[in-house]
Amino acid sequence: MLKPSTVSVAVFVILCVRGWCQKSEPLALRGEQSLFRGSDRYDFSYVLPAAALECFWHFAHQSGNFYFSYEVQWVTGIGKDRHITATVNSPEGLLMGSSQDVRGQINFRTKETGFFQICLSNFHNRFGSMQVFLNFGVYYDGFEEMQHQKEQEKKQLNDTLATIETSAARVQSYVFHMWRYYNFARMRQGTDYYLLLSNYNYVTWWSAAQSLVIVLSGFLQLYFLKRLFYTKTTTDTQKPRC
Repeated sequence: MLKPSTVSVAVFVILCVRGWCQKSEPLALRGEQSLFRGSDRYDFSYVLPAAALECFWHFAHQSGNFYFSYEVQWVTGIGKDRHITATVNSPEGLLMGSSQDVRGQINFRTKETGFFQICLSNFHNRFGSMQVFLNFGVYYDGFEEMQHQKEQEKKQLNDTLATIETSAARVQSYVFHMWRYYNFARMRQGTDYYLLLSNYNYVTWWSAAQSLVIVLSGFLQLYFLKRLFYTKTTTDTQKPRC
């Protein structure tokens, strides 16, 4: 007969295997290494269906800088309303920021550790889908200093090498922020490209329709002009009557 403690452990293992255990944060690596506190970012495009609500989850530690930016690139449908509702919620369900525009940014300081929820709502455009470019992530202040301190304790770096590493860490931070600005510019460039493509298709089809109307109107005018000068041939038996 199994003991109660053995039964509890077995039930816990079965539930975890089936995926019912909710993980609060990623596991640390083996050894003395702590949880990763570097920059973690994503950028991609997503097609949001009509009147749909889609959510994404991104993990962040406490005391991090969470950023989220988006831009609507193209819209299909009848109304073609390019406005979208974007919200970011904390792991506890609190609203951290919202935006209801064609493009927007949400930045805040994380006060808790967990998975932050990013939701996009296409309720403004109920008859067409839209493509949205997303750029979100989290970075931590002091990450470079922590890494520098660990390396200094292990390798006993001299002052010159420590200065070089500090400068390199500062340059790496500047490069990261430049990447963010570049990504936002790429969103604008993608939007302009899709707008130019849409205008090109509109001008092409409208020009073709106008050309067809001009040709058809010329043909009808010629037809009616010929009808005005149409005369019947007369014979001895068929003569025009007064």
